[in-house]
Amino acid sequence: MTAVSAAQPEPAAAPKPSATPPPTGQKKESVASRLVTMTGHWAVRLGLVVVALVWLMPTVGLLSSSLRSPEDISVSGWWQIFDLNSSFPFIIDAGQLTGANYDTLLANDLVTGSLFTTLLITVPSTFTVVIIGALAGYAFAWLDFPGRDWFFLIVVGLLVVPVQVALIPVAKLFNTLGLFETTPGVVIFHTAFGLPFAVFLLRNFFAEIPRELLEAARLDGAGEVRLFTRVVLPLGGPAIASLGIFQFLWVWNDMLVALIFSDASSPPITVALQQQVRQFGNNIDVLAPGAFVSMIIPLIVFFAFQRQFVSGMMAGAVK
Repeated sequence: MTAVSAAQPEPAAAPKPSATPPPTGQKKESVASRLVTMTGHWAVRLGLVVVALVWLMPTVGLLSSSLRSPEDISVSGWWQIFDLNSSFPFIIDAGQLTGANYDTLLANDLVTGSLFTTLLITVPSTFTVVIIGALAGYAFAWLDFPGRDWFFLIVVGLLVVPVQVALIPVAKLFNTLGLFETTPGVVIFHTAFGLPFAVFLLRNFFAEIPRELLEAARLDGAGEVRLFTRVVLPLGGPAIASLGIFQFLWVWNDMLVALIFSDASSPPITVALQQQVRQFGNNIDVLAPGAFVSMIIPLIVFFAFQRQFVSGMMAGAVK
């Protein structure tokens, strides 16, 4: 009897482990999650558009009023320049627009002269603060002298001193020196109160310049003056532009200091517009274009240096 051995099946080969195991801890983004993300982005954009429109509405209203006749302004609002019955929104009714208000403004010697006076105050105040602030900021950041830290603490402490506290003492001092109700007196006042912030801002910016860069320039034979003009100032351009914009806007829009220390016969634009309200009351044909011109010049300055302003504000935020 022949024994027949049953064929034993061979065991199945074990699967080979994958060379690159699938990453763990990562979930596939669902369709609902993608919709939430897309909706969130559109919501942010829509919110920014709404904020921009609200921010621009006073400007558009002032521009509209400056281009309308006093009769139209007295009977309807500024939004009436838009033809609301048109099928396409925001169609401007050109029949309501006129440039007569600006002709009246240019014929007003007080307002036109006040624009020139404002430039005489704003430009020297801005350049003086920038120059002195840059020199002092560099000294506090990179020069060693006795009492440097204490002097800087005093400068920082001056930031909290309000302008109103110094009005009466400075008025008495200017009256003694013959600077009361003069344009140089207003320039000196704005310069004095703008310097603490200028020194604080530029000192902190200059302190972030790598020491190795300054040491290399000194090894090449550069003195402090050349080091300041050739190395520090070019690197500090964004901060200097930001400071210039801040100072320009503050001085241009100031009314309190100008109302007290400026010459009544040649006041800045803010005081001149206030005098127009006090004298004539309802002369909107002068007030509206004058206010728009007073507002548009700082906006032009801001948008001209917008890139440097943003760079200066973001400096030091990311290491």
